[in-house]
Amino acid sequence: MSKKLIIVFEGIEGSGKSHHINNIAKYLRKKNIKFIQIREPGGSKNSEKIRNLILNNKSIFNKYTDLLLYLSARSENIELIKKNIGKKIILIDRFTDSTIAYQHYGMGINIKFINDINNFLLKNIKIDFTFLNTVSQKNMNDRLNERKSLNRYDKFSNNFYSKVQKGFIKILKKNPKKYMQINSNMTIEYNEKIILNKINKLI
Repeated sequence: MSKKLIIVFEGIEGSGKSHHINNIAKYLRKKNIKFIQIREPGGSKNSEKIRNLILNNKSIFNKYTDLLLYLSARSENIELIKKNIGKKIILIDRFTDSTIAYQHYGMGINIKFINDINNFLLKNIKIDFTFLNTVSQKNMNDRLNERKSLNRYDKFSNNFYSKVQKGFIKILKKNPKKYMQINSNMTIEYNEKIILNKINKLI
């Protein structure tokens, strides 16, 4: 029997988080371990609609509208999480830490405002473990340049991404036992082994 945990993968663009969450999903599927995989923004049908609006290159929102759209997408996912919590492993590509890292540390929005809405939405939902993927600016830029298409959040300045990543690390340091920092400047294969080993210990 596996533990039915909520496991989150965080990190800035080009940090490899989406690759690693997909790799773990593939592993759990092979082992016939029940899980659901969602992303933020996205996940549920309505949340995916909001995702398309947020990331569209033609969208121009102020930082507060951006924040509220992200939180709206999360609100649509809460019922999905509630239905599966304790029944399946829940893998999430970005969650509450991303909101704080991007909207507070990156854009300067009041953290109490963000936390108040997050706490209202999540209530008793708790994250069990988070993999924080960090990457150098050079590798981030190289990986973004390899993408066939870039969304609106792939086009911020290096200074912005630096503030966001430092924000993620500050969050990790507040509760290090529930985080593992993954150095995404190492090879993908090396990090796959580290993450898989930790997943096996967790579940």
